[in-house]
Amino acid sequence: MKIINATKQQVICTEISIADTFIRRFLGLMGKKEIPPGKGLIITPCNSIHTFFMRMPLDIIFIDKNNIALHVIENLQPWRISPVILNARSVIEVPSGTVKKTGTTQGDRLEIV
Repeated sequence: MKIINATKQQVICTEISIADTFIRRFLGLMGKKEIPPGKGLIITPCNSIHTFFMRMPLDIIFIDKNNIALHVIENLQPWRISPVILNARSVIEVPSGTVKKTGTTQGDRLEIV
């Protein structure tokens, strides 16, 4: 699967993993040394994340049930907690710099294909 910013016509991820069970959501990307460019993780359901035990910063995109970006955080450093984003259904975690590169902003419509 991949994620496309349909509003900006930009590819956010070419390969995405899904964390949709308790243990997968809990573990997320903990302990990973890096996320290669073009890869990412969707955590669902989710409206807040932490970066405890992370080794790299992340860009975070909170989306609603219609895949609209509700909130975007660039370069979230390890050992941080994001705010709770009301109405968020899922969170997309991608390598730091992805949001800037793709121009992804709040209100953009994303497609998961």
